[in-house]
Amino acid sequence: MEVRPKGFQVLPFPAMRETVVDVLRAAARKHMVHLLLEVDVTAARRFLREYKARAGESLSFTALIVKCLAQAVVENKLLNAYRQGRRKLLVFDDVDVDTMVEREVCGLRMTTPNVIRAADRKTFRQIHEEIRSAQASTVEAVQSMESFRWAARLAHVPPPIRSLLWRALAGNPHFLKKFAGTVAVASVGMYGMRGGWGIPIALNTTNVVVGGISERPGIVEGRIEAREYLCLTVSVDHDIVDGALAARFIARFSELIEAGFGLDQT
Repeated sequence: MEVRPKGFQVLPFPAMRETVVDVLRAAARKHMVHLLLEVDVTAARRFLREYKARAGESLSFTALIVKCLAQAVVENKLLNAYRQGRRKLLVFDDVDVDTMVEREVCGLRMTTPNVIRAADRKTFRQIHEEIRSAQASTVEAVQSMESFRWAARLAHVPPPIRSLLWRALAGNPHFLKKFAGTVAVASVGMYGMRGGWGIPIALNTTNVVVGGISERPGIVEGRIEAREYLCLTVSVDHDIVDGALAARFIARFSELIEAGFGLDQT
C-alpha cells in the first residue's frame, strides 16, 4: 500500500508566543477607538530618495514616524498617560516609543519590542541609528527584550493564573512603560503592502499602525499632481483620551509628517 505524506509539519509553539497571547488578552480589555487616516508623504519620501541618491544611505521612514509621533504626543501629554487604579492617571514626561522589529526567535520569525526611550528629546538621526542597530542585533542583545524574556518564563504557568497576573501588570503604569514604552508604532506597510490599514489589539494608550502607501492624483495649488498617501491607523484608549483631544493630536501628527519634521537634522 502506498504511504502518502502527511502534508504538514509539527513545530513547537515558542514560549515567547505564549507571552504575545497573554499580552493580547490583557490588551483586549481596553476600550480602544481606532481612527483611519491618510497623510500626504510626497515631500518626505522625495527627501529620503534624494538623500539616498546623494549619500548612498537609506534613511528609516519609521524613524520619521517616531520623531513626529513623539513631538505630537509631547504637545498633547494626556496621550502619554496610563491609568493607575480607578481614580488616577500617570502622565509621563518622556515619550518612550515602542517600535517592533522582526527577529528570529526559537527558529521562527516574529516581531519583538524595541523601545526608543525619550524619543521626544532625540534627533531624527539618533532615532534612525537606534532602529538600524536594533534591526541588526540579536534577540539576546536587546535590552528591551529583558522583560519579554522574563514573561516567557511564565509559559509553564496555567493560563488562568497567567491571565490574572497580566491583568495586574496591565494596571501598573511603571511596568507598562518599562515593558512597552508609553506609546507604540507598528509598521505593516514595510512588508510590501500597497495601501490599506491595520487595526491593532493595543496595550498602550496611544498606538500608531503604519500601513501601505498608495499613489494617486492630488490637488496642489490648484494643480492635479501625482501624490503619495500613507495609510495610518491611530488608536487611543477612550478611557483616557476623548474625541476632541484625539482630533487635535491627529491634526498635529499629520502636519508634522507632511512637513518632514526632523529631517533637517539629518
